[in-house]
Amino acid sequence: MTQQLIDKINELRRKRNAVILAHNYQRDEIQDIADFTGDSLALSRQAAQTTADVVVFCGVHFMAETAALLCPGKTVLIPDPQAGCPMAAMVTVRELERMKASHPWAVVVCYVNSTAAVKAHSDICCTSANADRVVASLPADREIIFIPDKSLGDYTSRKLNRPMILWEGYCPTHHRILLRDIEEQRRANPGAIVAVHPECTRDVVDAADFVGSTSAIMKFCRESSKTEFIIGTEIGILHGLRKESPGKTFHQVSRLADCPNMKLISLEKVLWSLEDMEYVVTVPEDIAEPARMTVRRMLEIK
Repeated sequence: MTQQLIDKINELRRKRNAVILAHNYQRDEIQDIADFTGDSLALSRQAAQTTADVVVFCGVHFMAETAALLCPGKTVLIPDPQAGCPMAAMVTVRELERMKASHPWAVVVCYVNSTAAVKAHSDICCTSANADRVVASLPADREIIFIPDKSLGDYTSRKLNRPMILWEGYCPTHHRILLRDIEEQRRANPGAIVAVHPECTRDVVDAADFVGSTSAIMKFCRESSKTEFIIGTEIGILHGLRKESPGKTFHQVSRLADCPNMKLISLEKVLWSLEDMEYVVTVPEDIAEPARMTVRRMLEIK
């Protein structure tokens, strides 16, 4: 049955001239059928570069919105419109405008995990892969409001020794990873290297041997001479890690690090999306143009 679904998806992919993009946190089988798998920054770049007519985005809604911003004229589909991001919902335009009014000279750095409307009211976007480069590119005499992830903001602020005004948003999945989980895994797997995502809490980040985005974690594990790792991010990444480095051992730090929103998309939903050309993700042009500029400013930073 699974192979029949894949065959139908491939047939429609060719017929529609579609490309399938999948985040590293997607179900194993979704990652396997994707034309390109990566983190938010890599998928943003891929969306901007694709020559396909249709982009099927297997991720959460803000990612499909970002693809729609970067691909005017293309049809961007998300297989399940309910695949949202709790962190993105933790900041609204009205709340952001209120904070901006209190800090009129501040630069707003907006984590890509946010809605297009919030991006439109920000100055520059960032991802977990490039937050330090984005912040470092800003004038030293300007205040910075970092939204919406306080954990990524805290990690970036400490890394650069650059004070920032941090929004009180966070990723519930990464915050379910606890320091005691790291300690238990270290005891159970002595000698294993701990790699975590900067969306984790400060104590978890400080306990790790390596901190980075999903693509950075995968690169680190792939190139490391070590053979055993404890992975502190959403458990979907383990599939890609094991495929890339079959001779190495990877332990999930906690079974609770499982994002239910990322797992909403299935092979059946990808097929239905291509069959019915649903669900189309669009951004009103009055929001799209300023939001597009915040993303493009990010992409210009090497």
